[in-house]
Amino acid sequence: MSTLQRQQHQVSDALRRVLQQMNIAEEVTIALEVPREKQHGDLSTNVAMQLARLRNASPRAIAEQIVALLDTQATGIERIAIAGPGFINFYMDKSVLYRIVHEVISRGEHYGKAQLASPPRYLVEFVSANPTGSLHLGHARGAAMGDALCRLLAYAGYDVTREYYINDAGNQVANLVTSLEVRYRQALGLDATLPEDGYHGEDLVAYGNALAQQYGATWLEQATETRETFFRTYALECQLKKIRIDLADFRVLFERWTSETSLYEEGGVATALAQLRSSAHVYEHEGALWLRTTTFGDDKDRVLIKNDGTYTYLLPDIAYHLNKYRRGYTRMINIWGADHHGYVARVKAALQALGEDASKLTVLIVQMVSLYQGGEKVKMSKRTGKAITLADLLQEVGVDAARYFFAMRSTDSHLDFDMDLAISTSSDNPVYYVQYAHARMCSIFRQADARWAQLPAWDTVDLSLLQRDEEFELLRMMGEFPALVQEAAAQLAPHRIIRYAYELATVFHRYYKAERVLTDDEPHTWAKLALYAALRHTFRNVLDLVGVEAPEVM
Repeated sequence: MSTLQRQQHQVSDALRRVLQQMNIAEEVTIALEVPREKQHGDLSTNVAMQLARLRNASPRAIAEQIVALLDTQATGIERIAIAGPGFINFYMDKSVLYRIVHEVISRGEHYGKAQLASPPRYLVEFVSANPTGSLHLGHARGAAMGDALCRLLAYAGYDVTREYYINDAGNQVANLVTSLEVRYRQALGLDATLPEDGYHGEDLVAYGNALAQQYGATWLEQATETRETFFRTYALECQLKKIRIDLADFRVLFERWTSETSLYEEGGVATALAQLRSSAHVYEHEGALWLRTTTFGDDKDRVLIKNDGTYTYLLPDIAYHLNKYRRGYTRMINIWGADHHGYVARVKAALQALGEDASKLTVLIVQMVSLYQGGEKVKMSKRTGKAITLADLLQEVGVDAARYFFAMRSTDSHLDFDMDLAISTSSDNPVYYVQYAHARMCSIFRQADARWAQLPAWDTVDLSLLQRDEEFELLRMMGEFPALVQEAAAQLAPHRIIRYAYELATVFHRYYKAERVLTDDEPHTWAKLALYAALRHTFRNVLDLVGVEAPEVM
């Protein structure tokens, strides 16, 4: 528990004791919040207003009674003010904030990290792009958000598994196989034309040429099934290798890759179908098998097996989610693209039809990304003339800017990505602004190391010399970080970490410009360097949570 969390618990406990003294039997929730405006104190509660409604009394009168009975000395409260209709605002003893410096420095890279006795098990499935082409901008934003969320959940103490679902069955893979064979034949100098729904990417041309050089016409002599199996395996391996490389370049790694084909081979699809058939929610109509999803809130029933006997996409997806449930996770999170918005209700309905708790599944929909350069919307890559890929974007703006920009808005917000801003070295560029704060601290320490043979141990420094408003604000913000991690994890909101990073950087830059650190007054210098040491750890931890590096030189 952090210094500020302990302080908040002490105030909450003191308020609870006061209510007991007042013989208030009603169950009241004591909510303590950090006011947005500093003039309203460090903590605030509306408990008097809650009691006023229950007791039909004046909230200010009740607030005055609470304040009169409260033990301020034992809780580190410097003064109390009653505001508005009955808010009780607490102004805490600022000396308590000095402890935060030692807390941060002692925990270092673990500051803000929680260790839970029984961590909930979370499965986060994201990206899951069809292995038929390169990762595009939608996949890139989902990758950045998904990985940042996993980092955040793990930091909050959860047991997290990242999973990529490989859609390696169905029509799109059949089209991929056909397209590769056409490119193979063309590489051999034979007349072959891509089908209308084939894949036209340059990657398949390269694969076809490689096959022709390695095998010649050997594969044309094989039986159709043998040939198609080989092309399928080759194409999927090549495409997945490229996806893995792009993701690794983007600092996104998965613990688990689950194949749709494996669900068929291991009987998962057959099992899911059998369970659905045994329920009261499946019926036949016009030669097709339907799932009555309207019973569970979907806008219409859904086909599981078409009248030609082929499965719809929904059936293996149901099998996949059933597989997830069988693995015993506390909660499962899917991060899907905007085009999957209408798919959520039918998947949840299917789970309910199977008797599962659909509330254990959360689906986050990532909205679209629009790229802008030179004030104009960008649709095509300058290099290839094709749609912008993740690899293209990383080449243009780098990993840090891409990850920061993708994660700085909530998933349900459309994102306008300004490529010129992302590469600029000005305070207008938010990722540069935050990283520059860390680089400035590192520069100060390099200067200090050059000036003094040895810096003092931080636990021997007199921190009471820190008296500026910005110093107390920086201390308070660092102290809020552990609680923010827990709140952002509970809300599945990594963008809150980005917002915190920017706000912390804003206060730091203001302080840096106003207060010289290295002076001949060594006691003051040591105190400010101790604050800088704690801030440096905090910035590193915050940036690492969103997969962004903390450079020492910029």
